[in-house]
Amino acid sequence: MKSRSGISQREIDQIINDSIVCHVSMIDTDGLPYVLPLNFGYKNGRLFIHCAPEGKKIEIWKSNPRICVAFSTGYEMRIQNETVACSYSMKYRSALVHGELLPIDGYDSKIEILEIIMEKYSGKTNFTYSKPSVDNVKVFEIKIHRVEGRVYGY
Repeated sequence: MKSRSGISQREIDQIINDSIVCHVSMIDTDGLPYVLPLNFGYKNGRLFIHCAPEGKKIEIWKSNPRICVAFSTGYEMRIQNETVACSYSMKYRSALVHGELLPIDGYDSKIEILEIIMEKYSGKTNFTYSKPSVDNVKVFEIKIHRVEGRVYGY
């Protein structure tokens, strides 16, 4: 099977929506790569994450808000010949989003984004939020600069 890069935005949206977590990569203050799995929300072409208000990632993002976010789904073993090791491969769908973190402040704005994230994982909306919890969470939109995708084996 051929790899397909340059896939449609519709296919990329499906990959993102089908992914359970995203992996956010960044360059730390020592110039080293750093990657974390995070929950996310994606709606109307806009991508959001949330996290604790402190920690290594927050310090990194203060000095460099540029990130790359990886999504992948549809893993399935593909075997052409069970006795030939090189004939084994993995089918998958993946997308990369290159962008920049934009902090979201304001209680109502945070709740709007947290609702998008909660809907992704629960299928429901209209949750109750405690003010101290909302005040104590960092919420970001990822300003998308570039998107790429690849499908292999499908």
